[in-house]
Amino acid sequence: MLHRLQYISQGSSPEEHLKNIQAVLDAGVRLIQLRLKNVDENVYSEYASKTKDLCVQYKSQLIINDNPMVAKSCAADAVHLGLDDMRIEDARKHLTRTIIGGTANTYDHIKQRCAEKVHYIGLGPYSFTTTKEKLSPTLGKEGYTRILQQMKADNLRTPVYAIGGIQLHDIKEIMSTGVYGIAVSGLLTNSSDKKKLVKDINKLLYHHA
Repeated sequence: MLHRLQYISQGSSPEEHLKNIQAVLDAGVRLIQLRLKNVDENVYSEYASKTKDLCVQYKSQLIINDNPMVAKSCAADAVHLGLDDMRIEDARKHLTRTIIGGTANTYDHIKQRCAEKVHYIGLGPYSFTTTKEKLSPTLGKEGYTRILQQMKADNLRTPVYAIGGIQLHDIKEIMSTGVYGIAVSGLLTNSSDKKKLVKDINKLLYHHA
């Protein structure tokens, strides 16, 4: 299975994404999601391949955001698909052995994703975040608690990652709702002491495991 702490890359250029990824790998993160928006597929493939090389070097897992063909080209461990991206069943035709994750914002989306047999769900946003355009309504602790309880009642066991504007002081509360792990971007990118932060985050994540 995937690590509980996921870093979603950010930066103003593909080079900056790569630089930020290298920095969080150095700090001890072992699950990276490469999320390049509005770039040519050849560029995406090139940087996916560079990221994969880094992940191999650090014995880390790589998720490619949005693009199953890029995921296939670099032999990524996983692909993450939003609600408006390629359909899960179509992605599966290209990626027979790859982990497939999907986005959800509501309990109906959760049911849809479970029916599609995704391997994990990215549920959010937890709170406001500037990293994502067209943000869905925020869920907060109450939203996660409600949705995770509904999943339990309906015997839906797909692991859920909380995502969106998560800060260190939120993590204990988020993990208490029953999620599997968290995905962060700005929290790590903007940290001046990434190594200590990763240590602190992992303590909170695995304490609740």
